[in-house]
Amino acid sequence: MTDFDAIDALLANARTPTDLPPAEQRRALRQALNLTRTQVAQTLGVSPSTIGGWETGRDPSGETREKYAYFLTAAQEKLRTQNETPAHPEADPTTEHPTTAAPPKDEDTPLPTPHPCVLCGAPATDQIEGYPQHLNPEDCTHPTPHPPTPTPPQQAPTPTPTPPPAHQQPPTPRRPPQNQTRTPDLIARAVHEALDTHHGDTQAATAELQRRAIPDAMTLLDTCRIGARYDIVGHPPLPDILRKKSAHGADEVWEARPHWTRLDPPPTPGEVTALDINGAYLSALKTHLPLGTLEYSTGNVHSRRRAGIHLITPPEWDHHAYLPNPLGNREEPGPVWVTEPTLRLLQRLATEQYGPLCDPPVIHESFTSGATEQLFEKFRQALRDAREKAITEEDEVTLEYVKSMYSKFVSTMGESNFNRALYRPDWMHIIRSQAFVNLWLKAHKAHTAGLTVMRVMGTDELHIAGDWRQVFTEGRGVTQVKVKDVYTPETGRQ
Repeated sequence: MTDFDAIDALLANARTPTDLPPAEQRRALRQALNLTRTQVAQTLGVSPSTIGGWETGRDPSGETREKYAYFLTAAQEKLRTQNETPAHPEADPTTEHPTTAAPPKDEDTPLPTPHPCVLCGAPATDQIEGYPQHLNPEDCTHPTPHPPTPTPPQQAPTPTPTPPPAHQQPPTPRRPPQNQTRTPDLIARAVHEALDTHHGDTQAATAELQRRAIPDAMTLLDTCRIGARYDIVGHPPLPDILRKKSAHGADEVWEARPHWTRLDPPPTPGEVTALDINGAYLSALKTHLPLGTLEYSTGNVHSRRRAGIHLITPPEWDHHAYLPNPLGNREEPGPVWVTEPTLRLLQRLATEQYGPLCDPPVIHESFTSGATEQLFEKFRQALRDAREKAITEEDEVTLEYVKSMYSKFVSTMGESNFNRALYRPDWMHIIRSQAFVNLWLKAHKAHTAGLTVMRVMGTDELHIAGDWRQVFTEGRGVTQVKVKDVYTPETGRQ
């Protein structure tokens, strides 16, 4: 074979990549068939986060692209088949009827009966390009993609009976959330499989589970967010202040990490107890997170419905002798970029409820977006429930696995080679800062109860002199604390 023959053979075998529908339509097709990312991912042999990336603009390649294109084409055909309505549904199916010409695909066609909207799942009465959709975008806001429950035929009105007294009425049945029984099973199943693979060797099983904690956490998060209206794997553009200046450097956002030790303890403080705050990052997942692209603004204005990062001039702090500065150990004067939790704490401490302890911070610039505290709530609850069950059953394998999942999940949201599916350094800073705020508030609670705060470190270390059990509950639960050490100021921490 000559070189020219080889070139001809190469060109003959070359294939043009299969066309794929737009990214938003890919997600709509999956949701219209009530399929989860996990289900599609398992069938195609990829991760759920990869499916999420394909549904927000990235494209697969090679054989995987062919498989994904086949799935989308089949999904379109299945939806068209489901939406076809016979002209005479009660007629004898063996009787031939003339076929009515189908309307052009690009025209709007009324549907004889409502069908689930391909974008949101709510009942729609129109069909656009072969798919049931809402003509008015304001109608396309239903929170779940599942088809509505059929309404029973209307009957003649009957007299409304007088309801019994409240104490005699049976409780109203409540349908449990869809993920309430499914998400914890992912954790239990992973632990079972790891123990089975390593023949009951808990140390080896724990090591394996910790290695796979990040992809498992993303799978759990994907399952927890079935039907959610905001796609967390979308990566909106970020301002330069959230980008590292060097490979091993940091960006410009200050997290307010406390590292404080009381310099003049009371003459006889007695024993000091070093307390460990349980599940600091797990609790901090409940915080105000910006959903969309961060928008720039200027001026000393703050909306409680938005969240992000803010350039502020922090207030003076005159209580360093007995409480750490809420801004942490920052020595540089002047304005600083802080996160939403830090800003809200400083604003809170400037109110009469807290003294006030300081003046309000002055806001110069902000990058914010509409915010919610519920973004990771189901994910957090699934991890918390699994953690509490593991503590009750003394299951240390599950406990270490869950801890790795939420701690690594938070730490790899920024620029990380370990989690390329979720890149939101603003969320990472905000969650970390929320953990610091939660710790600071515990220190303040101890101080106002008359205890002596001796040290405040990081996200989970609080040293108290005095009867701390009057303020905190000892235990391993997320809302409890456990003792790490007991020492005297003279001997120091052991």
